[in-house]
Amino acid sequence: MKKVATLKKLTDCGVVAVVRADSKEEAVKISEACVKGGIYGIEVTFTVQDADAVIKELTSFYKENSEVVIGAGTVLDATTARIAILAGAQYIVSPCFDEETAKLCNLYQIPYMPGCMTITEMKEALAAGVDIVKLFPGNAYGPDFVKSVKAPLPQVNIMPTGGVSLENVDQWIKNGCVAVGVGGNLVAPAKTGEFEKITELAQAYVEKVQAARGV
Repeated sequence: MKKVATLKKLTDCGVVAVVRADSKEEAVKISEACVKGGIYGIEVTFTVQDADAVIKELTSFYKENSEVVIGAGTVLDATTARIAILAGAQYIVSPCFDEETAKLCNLYQIPYMPGCMTITEMKEALAAGVDIVKLFPGNAYGPDFVKSVKAPLPQVNIMPTGGVSLENVDQWIKNGCVAVGVGGNLVAPAKTGEFEKITELAQAYVEKVQAARGV
């Protein structure tokens, strides 16, 4: 039931913040700014130094906030996935599909969202028990691709990452995506210390997703 609850929280919010940062401190500040703006799905990438420590700190900090879901991104193998899960990660995201990681996540009932580009990759991911497929990189295709995929695979839940902007986020949702992942377009102000700007952008993304859903 924990896995189902995590997936529901991610899809209810509809936006996952892909957190890349130059330090642990910056990653924490970005995450807090995103949550403040209403993005409750936080994906701490393993390109961040001490990513497991960031996950541990955030899961502890948001322990009393049941809406916030902390996950790990850029997870390339099962070993890294296990480290992330032990640190408290509630879901695992990869840039590509990895069968061993899928098995590990299924064993511990942790949602696994691997990056896929083709129908074949998506089919393999679904067969391995994946609940949400990360369309990556999204900018290689665009929102119209989702409709094409869902014709032969209506059962696939898609979350695009890469190429999602405030200008097109509504199209991704209207074309059938269950959520979107947003990275650079959202967290860029961190480079100049403008964390309040990240909060504003986060709020704008959430509002656009809800509007696209007719909420």
